[in-house]
Amino acid sequence: MTAFSYLPASADSPASGAASSPGAATVQLFVDHQPWLLQRLTYRLRNHADAEDLTSETFLRVIVRPEVDALAAPRAYLATVAKRLLINLWHRRALEQAYLDAISVLPEAVSPSPEERALLIESLEAIAKALDAQSDKARRAFLLSQLDGLTYAQIAEQLGVSASMVRKYMAQCWEACWHLRANQ
Repeated sequence: MTAFSYLPASADSPASGAASSPGAATVQLFVDHQPWLLQRLTYRLRNHADAEDLTSETFLRVIVRPEVDALAAPRAYLATVAKRLLINLWHRRALEQAYLDAISVLPEAVSPSPEERALLIESLEAIAKALDAQSDKARRAFLLSQLDGLTYAQIAEQLGVSASMVRKYMAQCWEACWHLRANQ
């Protein structure tokens, strides 16, 4: 078994565990692996509070999965989920920093107030969350279009897909943003 093999074990495998209740495997997963994941994320982030948040979010994402009690390699699975969340965190922070850098060069008369900044950052985070639900290629296509100003043909070349696929990705992302606005 490779280090990244986290496919569920068979039902009669010892790795699947003989949980006495549906939540027992989840509790055991948390007890066995939370300290390890927290330490790993603290090392990566150099910030214990952020590591705690990311560890919690990782377990929230994992425990809702029906196959959580049958993970053959739980640490590899947890590490993969945490890595994706970490990348999303870094993207959100980069987006926020880009916004803050852009408004820092504005004259004070047109610079947004602290309240407006907070609302704009909250909106950016909501958009980032809506985009997180999209596929990696769809999210990248949207960001390349909206932040880098690339054409669909340029995006298609970068992603190795057709321009019509880029149009579909963009439509998916715009729809996700529209649903976000409609639900507010």
